[in-house]
Amino acid sequence: MSTDFQQAREALGVRLRELRLTAPGGRLTGPQLARRLAWPHSKIYKLENGRQTATSQDLRAWADAVDQPAAFDELEGRLKGFESHIRSWRRQLAAGHRPVQDSWNLEVSRTRIIRAWEEAVVPGMLQTADYARAIFLRYADLHRSARDTDEAVRSRMQRQGWLYETGRRFHALVWEAALHALVCSPPVLAAQLDRLAGTIGMDTVELGIVPLGASLKIPAANAFWIMDDRLVITEDWHAELWLDDADTVASYARVWHTLQESAVYGVDAQKVIHRARQALNMR
Repeated sequence: MSTDFQQAREALGVRLRELRLTAPGGRLTGPQLARRLAWPHSKIYKLENGRQTATSQDLRAWADAVDQPAAFDELEGRLKGFESHIRSWRRQLAAGHRPVQDSWNLEVSRTRIIRAWEEAVVPGMLQTADYARAIFLRYADLHRSARDTDEAVRSRMQRQGWLYETGRRFHALVWEAALHALVCSPPVLAAQLDRLAGTIGMDTVELGIVPLGASLKIPAANAFWIMDDRLVITEDWHAELWLDDADTVASYARVWHTLQESAVYGVDAQKVIHRARQALNMR
């Protein structure tokens, strides 16, 4: 969890405590407020100490319970401020994967230059429909989310139209491990590798492959995407992070350029993909 996010959550907790202690009818203890809300006392403690993220419903109930309903707008504003950066998968996927893909489509449409690093899968902008379908199904199982797989795939494929627009540039770095990962069936992966090889030479795509045997200046970790040096999108198992402060974006840019030093391009990248394709045929 990011430091900025945790600090914002703790600040919200401090404000909740202030409202409890300044209730118009007299200060409330934690147990008293818990009884009013029919919550376990531990929830009061966790929210006030920044150990749990409140929902909008939690904040409205809190404001009403401390007889300060007008404070709800302020509390919700604080919540939206840091939730815009930390987007939990539980909430994002409540209606399935399609809404998440639509949000990505909107952000990509605003972007001229994208730099991406993927260490485990082929970048979504370069995926085949069958490969994307396999990925969505894996994550739907993991997060126990709605299965709107076909709609999500169509949305992701629609985004790839960006690659054929004048003035766009997609600079992708992929670790060779992603070319071998059987997150789909072997035939689907074979078709995906063929598709990936076919993108080399496109005037809007610069594909770099970091070979498994390459010397690395930093570990090959967390995938991330940089949009026009104004926004970084990365993810963890619990959430997707949208980070837009200048220092953070600059830090990710340094990571990307450092990883790029280990990448191969053009014919050499084709050879790495071909090697993965041959290894797949031998399985």
